[in-house]
Amino acid sequence: MADTTSRFGFVAFAETWNGRLAMLGFVIGLATELLTGQGILSQLGLG
Repeated sequence: MADTTSRFGFVAFAETWNGRLAMLGFVIGLATELLTGQGILSQLGLG
């Protein structure tokens, strides 16, 4: 790999993946609520 730039910190690469994973987590949480009929907090025992 010839790319020697840093991939740590607030760089576009990290922020792109952070956003993608956040969207994926939100969709999975929403699907879990729809399939079980319970909210996220009640599934975790907090509500």
